[in-house]
Amino acid sequence: MYNPYLGVKLRQNEAALEYEEQIVWTEKVEGYDYVRQSLDRSSSTRRRPVAWTGAGRRVGYAVLKPNAPSGDMPGRFIRRVFWVKEHDRSEQPNGTYKSTAPSEAVDPRTVAPGVWGELTERAWGGPLVSE
Repeated sequence: MYNPYLGVKLRQNEAALEYEEQIVWTEKVEGYDYVRQSLDRSSSTRRRPVAWTGAGRRVGYAVLKPNAPSGDMPGRFIRRVFWVKEHDRSEQPNGTYKSTAPSEAVDPRTVAPGVWGELTERAWGGPLVSE
C-alpha cells in the first residue's frame, strides 16, 4: 500500500496475512480513530498472545491458523500486532496527532484477518488529499 500523505511505501508482506484466522483486540478499540499496525517476525506461537516489548501498549494481535508455516526463522511466526503510544490521539486528543497520524496508523474498523488495515480520514484526523 502506498501512503501519499507520508510519501513512503508501506512494507506489506502478503504471506504474513495469508494464514491469519482471527484478530484479537485486548482493549475496546471502537473509540480509537487509529491504532498502529506492525509485523512481529519472531513470535514463538501461532495462537497465544504476541509478546509485546516495544514502546506503548499492545491493543490487539493476529491469531494464525494451526497450519501456518514458520517465517524467516524455524519455529518463529510472522504476526501482526496493533498498539498505541502514550502520545497517540486516543491518549491525548489535543496532542501531537490531533490532525495527523503516525506512519503505521490504520483505522481499526478496516482490520480483518488477511486484510491490511487502511488509513482513512477518521484515522488521519481530517480529509485525505488524493495525488
